[in-house]
Amino acid sequence: MRQGIQNRIIDMKRLNARFPKSTTTAIHEAKILGIQAGTKPHRIIGIWAVVVEGRVFVRSYSLKPRSWWRTFQEDPRGIIEVNGKQIKVRPVFTRSERLKKLVDRAYAEKFPTPGSRVFVQGFKEKKRRDTTTELVPL
Repeated sequence: MRQGIQNRIIDMKRLNARFPKSTTTAIHEAKILGIQAGTKPHRIIGIWAVVVEGRVFVRSYSLKPRSWWRTFQEDPRGIIEVNGKQIKVRPVFTRSERLKKLVDRAYAEKFPTPGSRVFVQGFKEKKRRDTTTELVPL
């Protein structure tokens, strides 16, 4: 019985895992975040990420069958690359409308250029908003 309680405490700590402030600051300041979804060998690609309430969020733009988002649905482990350092992560698929609205705003603030505007607007479409994913360290 004691072992079961200890395992639940470890699981709760993992559920509440957060990146250090230095990591979220680096992600907030960077325009591109390196990511590799899944555990199979694959190259690191660059995506847009935002920080909301000290948490890291990403959205998929393309929604292709082999996209990083679909890979995370099948294999919920991966890595991100921040300042040349690789960090193991897992996805948490966001359902909260409140968080999705904050993520909408964060994308608009972080990517205000005329060339970015079309993508920021695209991220507000329902099919892309539904891919809102929090990345949590392992």
